[in-house]
Amino acid sequence: MAEVRRKFTPQEKVAILRQHLVEKVAVSELCEKHKITPNQFYRWQAEFFENGTAAFERRSGAQERRLQERLQTLSDKLAHKDEVIAEIMEAHVALKKTLGQP
Repeated sequence: MAEVRRKFTPQEKVAILRQHLVEKVAVSELCEKHKITPNQFYRWQAEFFENGTAAFERRSGAQERRLQERLQTLSDKLAHKDEVIAEIMEAHVALKKTLGQP
């Protein structure tokens, strides 16, 4: 019978990594305690270090505003594109009707 796959929250993963990195608990002990493989532990650790810079990045109010403006601009362009496509499709259907095509 297959085991049910366990899901760890990001907070749980960080807590497990912290035990090893700060409290110096052995990887083998952690893996046994939490029923994970060493490969899984080291994958979490690699991901943690690869994405660790995000914790120290701060966005200024100006950056946040620029991102919001960019998002709004792209949303407006997408809405306009959809309107243009709808108009073209409407003209295409009308032309097909006048030519007697199905």
